[in-house]
Amino acid sequence: MSIATLILGESGTGKSASLRNLDPSDTLLIQAVKKPLPFKSTNWKCATKEHPEGAIFVTDKSDLIVAAMNRTKKNVIVIDDFQYTMSNEFMRRVLDKETGNAAFAKYNEIARSAWDILNAASNLPENKRVYILSHTQTDESGHTKIKTIGKLLDEKITIEGLVTIVMRTHCINERNVFSTKNSGNDTVKCPMGLFDETHIDNDLSLVDAAIFEYYNLQN
Repeated sequence: MSIATLILGESGTGKSASLRNLDPSDTLLIQAVKKPLPFKSTNWKCATKEHPEGAIFVTDKSDLIVAAMNRTKKNVIVIDDFQYTMSNEFMRRVLDKETGNAAFAKYNEIARSAWDILNAASNLPENKRVYILSHTQTDESGHTKIKTIGKLLDEKITIEGLVTIVMRTHCINERNVFSTKNSGNDTVKCPMGLFDETHIDNDLSLVDAAIFEYYNLQN
């Protein structure tokens, strides 16, 4: 069973930047939205038919994301902007002007697609690590969680409950960090002893090394 980790935070708080020290030769970055990386990324090349070993694959379709995760030989998988796998499909179907049962069914189908990705992320070979980067939403009571579409995922499936590790991005004194301990108003959680500090550098290579050692993994 693979190790899936959620990295949650508002735009601009260091989620994508946390990839900067990962090795692209052993990392598959799946972008739900095609965009330049926020760091010098000469070695991060898009995968093509001629060069399938490329580090970046762009798609927001759940079936293609699941297939890419199952296909890759790389040990680290990052899904960036996970929330757009839901919101992009929602907007496409709004533009199709679905009505009646089809309009209602879209929420079920979008929820199923998100669940398929999360389920696949935790059911790869045990040496694989999957990092799912996504935006947050805060309700009227001040509780912050992963951003979703509709109530089905919120009421029927607690997304954070499907993984063991959830971290959240923050900017503290102009420093981008991950929080590793629950504030009482968010969904952050880490296994006992994985991290001693409440805040660590937003560096996925350091996080991956800690998880690799904690679970005694072998590539």
